[in-house]
Amino acid sequence: MTYSIVGLDAETGELGVGIQSRAFASGAVVPWAAPGVGAVATQAYGEKSYGPLGLELLRSGKTPRQTLDGLLAADPGAETRQVAILAADGEVAAHTGVSCIPAAGHAAGEGVSAQANCVDSPAVWESMVEAFESSSGSLARRLLAALDAAEASGGDWRGRQAGGLLVVPAEGPSWQRLTDLRVDDHPEPLQELRRLLDLEDGYRAMDAQGGRADAARAANMAELDVRFAELLDAAHAGDVARARELLAPLLAEEPRWADYMCALSEAGELPHADELLA
Repeated sequence: MTYSIVGLDAETGELGVGIQSRAFASGAVVPWAAPGVGAVATQAYGEKSYGPLGLELLRSGKTPRQTLDGLLAADPGAETRQVAILAADGEVAAHTGVSCIPAAGHAAGEGVSAQANCVDSPAVWESMVEAFESSSGSLARRLLAALDAAEASGGDWRGRQAGGLLVVPAEGPSWQRLTDLRVDDHPEPLQELRRLLDLEDGYRAMDAQGGRADAARAANMAELDVRFAELLDAAHAGDVARARELLAPLLAEEPRWADYMCALSEAGELPHADELLA
């Protein structure tokens, strides 16, 4: 009882899955992805094993169609399943069993497949592909735009409860994630996913700048994170006086910040640590 989308960013090679549902914690069950391998969405009366098994079959050299056909052939509940499999080269295969709760169906494009069941109309899955293909920005943002379009087209007729975004890079170890966000129980899961994604973008921008805060994103971050980012910014700029000024209230609130500063210094992440703590 879910709608989802699997997609490939042709420019970066990133792979991802976005989902929303009236089913609790569905973001923990539906999306699967591995860098350089592919992405899987398993839903309806979902069989969780389709995720890891599907990725393993893709990794072994099977096409999405061969992978999906093999999984369905071994599954006595195949007609209750809805599955989409996307390979790293953009090839897709999808299945909507005849026993899925209507409206149920799927639509595919180049490097994308959208699937839904228990939704208002076929416009739900059709709108996801259209929105994904016409949107810009990061893959996570494009997946979220597709989910927004599905909701605007009627969404799950039972309502909203959970959602998730999973994005992996073009290459890397099997456990590597660029985005792995879940909303298990919320009246507006897509709004909450967007808030979390804004936060993630803020933290990512801070990391990319060596700990320095991006003012345009700072409003989305916790006050402590912004204060600490400003402290690191000052230290990296050699403004020890300003860094000491920012550190003083932190140490007053919690002396163990001094141990944290020493650890950052040893890791090469904090210059002028001795001067800051003197």
